[in-house]
Amino acid sequence: MCIAAFLWQGHPLYPLLLLHNRDEYHSRPTRPVEWWGGSEEMNVLGGRDDMAGGTWLACSRGGKVAFLTNVLELHPDPDAKTRGELPVLFLQSCKSPREFAEGVAKEAHLYNGFNLILSDISSNTMVYISNRPEGDAVVVRDVSPGLHVLSNEKLDSPWPKALKLGMGFKEQLLNYGEGEVDLKEMAKKLMRDRVKADENRLPGICDVEWELGLSSIFVEVDTPLGRCGTRSTIALSVGRNGEVTFDETYLEDGTWKEKTISYWIQKLKLSNNKK
Repeated sequence: MCIAAFLWQGHPLYPLLLLHNRDEYHSRPTRPVEWWGGSEEMNVLGGRDDMAGGTWLACSRGGKVAFLTNVLELHPDPDAKTRGELPVLFLQSCKSPREFAEGVAKEAHLYNGFNLILSDISSNTMVYISNRPEGDAVVVRDVSPGLHVLSNEKLDSPWPKALKLGMGFKEQLLNYGEGEVDLKEMAKKLMRDRVKADENRLPGICDVEWELGLSSIFVEVDTPLGRCGTRSTIALSVGRNGEVTFDETYLEDGTWKEKTISYWIQKLKLSNNKK
């Protein structure tokens, strides 16, 4: 189902600090982070869902970053369009985050529930769009500077795992102050938390046992379709100098592996003013 915590325009050295867990069936074919097509010229850096062809988090050499989470719902449509295509289409487009999101809003009914964050580091813009609750108007809104958590409800919804991750993220940031942040180390401390929420704090959307299994930051659930849970943890940092570091810890054939790719944003036009 995925969960992400991120600091947007809230640190003097980093316009964006992002931690993200991707939850999925362990048997689903997946590629770890790489430049799609094996070349930086493809302009998409991220993991890849080999079944549907999309991604859960990716970025581009031009300074765009996109990530999403699913919305927890009882009866998703098996024939809906794949949500994972949305970050890819944004990164491959020439549109601003808002322009792209406004286009998505017109076709949002074709997808199962999603939360989508679109950002352009070079222009200091970030927007959020969701197509749930179903029947509500789909609204694109700017993401305010500061710390945010995105789980499987609206942005900053007070689900137990979201509150816990947000608090932990804030505490870790305080330890670093205004200096360099070891985001990879933060991911190890925060994103492997297997403690489940109390049953009386669950949202009550689906079966209690299923919701309980999904209620920890790091998910591990056995289902009739096989093991499901956290398969990837990403620590993505974007420096004000334009350096991007994409670190992924991922599960492959039952073994946890690590991969890091760094690059520089092209034609960066960031303000050096302290936020």
